[in-house]
Amino acid sequence: MRLTSPVRLAFSDMLVLGLTRLRTRPMRAALSALGISIGIATMVVVTGIPASSQQAVLDDLTALGPDMLRAAAVAEQGTDKPPGMPPAAAAMAKRIGPVQEVSVVANTHSTVRRSDRVDPSEGNTGIAVLAGTPNLLDLLGAKVASGTFLTEANQAFPTVVLGNKAAGWLGITELPPNAPKPRIKLNDKWFTVIGILGPSPLATDVEQSVIVGWQAAKNQLAFDGRPTVVYVRATETAIEDVRAVLARTLNPEQPGLVQVSRPSEVLAAKRITENAFSTLFLGLAGVALLVGGIGVANTMVISVLERRKEIGLRRALGANRGQIRGQFLTESVVLCTIGGLVGTALGVAGTIGYANSQGWPVVVPAVALFAGLGASVSVGVLAGVYPAVRASLLTPTEALATD
Repeated sequence: MRLTSPVRLAFSDMLVLGLTRLRTRPMRAALSALGISIGIATMVVVTGIPASSQQAVLDDLTALGPDMLRAAAVAEQGTDKPPGMPPAAAAMAKRIGPVQEVSVVANTHSTVRRSDRVDPSEGNTGIAVLAGTPNLLDLLGAKVASGTFLTEANQAFPTVVLGNKAAGWLGITELPPNAPKPRIKLNDKWFTVIGILGPSPLATDVEQSVIVGWQAAKNQLAFDGRPTVVYVRATETAIEDVRAVLARTLNPEQPGLVQVSRPSEVLAAKRITENAFSTLFLGLAGVALLVGGIGVANTMVISVLERRKEIGLRRALGANRGQIRGQFLTESVVLCTIGGLVGTALGVAGTIGYANSQGWPVVVPAVALFAGLGASVSVGVLAGVYPAVRASLLTPTEALATD
């Protein structure tokens, strides 16, 4: 007697067999895939939208200067000597490894008058005259609202830039391009106003000041060259280490006369935001996948119950249990893969639409896209295993029996 071996189905044949049900019942297939689509779309959306929101928050926090330190000189108790640091303070700060940029300002203790008709003793006492360097604007992240800022070419000339609030107090709020530039008097010297700054949230003292070039302050205002405030930008991860050595670096002989600002508030808020959003991503994505997986498993179990006669007929015609399992498992994986692709596309579209409506940068983590597709295939396998095994265990007589 000649024994026959069971026919082996190629992968392509198994795929065609798994797709047969999807082609013959497209509406049922679409509704079945809808569950996993919603789950994957939800996962992408709840990852993409918070990631976009997180990026917007982090951009705002970065603009607040978590990588910047402000070191201010304080007066020595019991003396009338004005506060100040050594003239070489900026150069010494640049030698600190993680420091990326340094800028200084110094109070010249000069008076400001809008007109020479104002008595010198009645000048604008609330406005400080600061000597500054050309890189101050970039370091503070401020912008010029009108005119220009100090440059290497004009910092030695009698020109000034007004802080945002100081400009309002002096009544000079705009510098028309073709109009003559206004002048103000610092001590007994006339200075031409060449620029007006916008708001400077990182340096309120600059907002309330008149800024004159470092060399011009020495030439015109008898400035001694000792900075009173040093602004430092450093590598964010090393900002605490820089803060620990900054005072002693700027004033080695009297580090107690230098007060360094604390960046920890903004920096801590930034780090807490990152951790909180990461935890939220994982939790919401897990719930979305669980819901989608349960929906697909339920669909496949019902499909086995509805197709008992089909299973019995195939078993009677010679299909072995492995082929029955392969058919239902392939159908489940294909169904979930299609649902995953559609869900990923819907999730990306939803994220882009919502982020644009809120004015946020669009951020869709690549890991969410790959995880969405990978999860859909994994869910298809897990959701199809039990129904496939259950279908393969049915005998032909049991499957063909009518209830």
